[in-house]
Amino acid sequence: MPKIDTQVVELIGRNRLVSELLRAGLEVAIPARDRGIDLIAYADLSMDVKQFVARPIQMKAASHSSFSINRKFKRVADLIIAYVWHLEDPSQAVTYALTWNETIKVARKMGYTRTDSWKKEDSYATNAPGVELRKLLLPYEMTPEKWRIKIVGRRTKR
Repeated sequence: MPKIDTQVVELIGRNRLVSELLRAGLEVAIPARDRGIDLIAYADLSMDVKQFVARPIQMKAASHSSFSINRKFKRVADLIIAYVWHLEDPSQAVTYALTWNETIKVARKMGYTRTDSWKKEDSYATNAPGVELRKLLLPYEMTPEKWRIKIVGRRTKR
């Protein structure tokens, strides 16, 4: 199978992410311009949502695996950073979704915030996440229920 180019990886990742959000009973909007927000996931009024709720999402799609953090995303209120991995092999594909605070907490535990890259460029990236990082990301592996909680909060009982 030929290597998938980065634009195609981005499109596959976005479509996968939209599919996950829709499966969670959420709605999705795609901003007309790229200003650091790739998708907006939202829930309108329903049995378990009493007021409109929306969260911006910055997607990091990768054909294999990749983890990055950039201080510029701190300024986006309520931002969720979604890491969509293994897009070259749909049977291995996985999504991790973290808030800015969760992402920075993982980065600190990994020592990424002590690197020259973080100190000089306000960012850090790796294309070879090791076992320790993967363990730290496990609680953020998404399911429809976890997406729903991430966007609207805990569900109320019907």
